[in-house]
Amino acid sequence: MALPTIEEYALPSAAELPTPRAPWTPSASRCALLVHDMQQYFLAPFAKDASPLAPAIANMARIISQCRALQIPIFYTAQKGNQQRGGRGLQADLWGPGMRAIAEHEAIIDELAPKLGEQVLHKHRYSAFQRSNLAALMRAKGRDQLLVTGVYTHIGCTATVAEAFQLDIEPFIIADAGADFSREDHLYALRWIARTCGVALTTDQLLEAIV
Repeated sequence: MALPTIEEYALPSAAELPTPRAPWTPSASRCALLVHDMQQYFLAPFAKDASPLAPAIANMARIISQCRALQIPIFYTAQKGNQQRGGRGLQADLWGPGMRAIAEHEAIIDELAPKLGEQVLHKHRYSAFQRSNLAALMRAKGRDQLLVTGVYTHIGCTATVAEAFQLDIEPFIIADAGADFSREDHLYALRWIARTCGVALTTDQLLEAIV
């Protein structure tokens, strides 16, 4: 039930992005950024200085920097350690007890650490919207688009994208600003999102769109 050891793989390129059904384009005046689950516990299965994690972190840092410069709201998700079974729910059946309440598990990595005023949402389920006020916070800030980065692409990131769509928030998955169990899982998630509920972009494509 523990997280797998993740082999190195190349992040998706622009040429590999699936064509989306949706016609949406991100706008600096409409979007918010989500940095999803970039905690030490979830990143431990990766080789830190290799692909996919190292370039994904570098791309997330570029996106965060641009969003800060443009005053685009940034949200983070982070789970708490030592979750009780009642709070953890069915996730315990699939993944076991999860992280412990220690900094080596709970901390968001230094390269992407939130700054004062950037909200960290307590994560309860796969989707960042579950048991959080993310949707309300976005609407209070006049935002109806969500840029999704982080781990894992085919699990929490995809669940968040799907729920954003169902809340009439236009979602974008940033294909090379996240990582997954395998390249196959990563590409599958991008294809499923493009067919059903969102748009996949590279970091370069995103940054060109929101200047």
